[in-house]
Amino acid sequence: MPDALPKLRIDKWLWHARFFKTRSLAAKQVAAGHVRVNGTRALKPAQPVAAGDVLTFAQARRVRVVRILELGARRGPAPEAQALYADLTPEPDPGRAAPAPGLDGGGRPTGRDRRQMERFRRDCS
Repeated sequence: MPDALPKLRIDKWLWHARFFKTRSLAAKQVAAGHVRVNGTRALKPAQPVAAGDVLTFAQARRVRVVRILELGARRGPAPEAQALYADLTPEPDPGRAAPAPGLDGGGRPTGRDRRQMERFRRDCS
């Protein structure tokens, strides 16, 4: 009987490849159905993956598509982790509109800002 391909749990591989900070975070993403293996939704963190599989998952407001090149034996430094996969994520469209501006993070309004808001409300009513 020929040797079977070595396999590794999907949550463990995502953690080894440094896509998630902890293995439990990777397991939660898989259990929630946010990870696909070769186009099929993975529902169990224990689902085995092997070299050649393509994973699709959301990470930091973008969708990542990676092909597994190696399984890895440990969670090593970043260069070692980057050697475990080939990034197939498409580049964002340059013609796409920029996201809407958010708060500037200034915190609470100043007294001047508060007076301007009150004046605006008074003039509008």
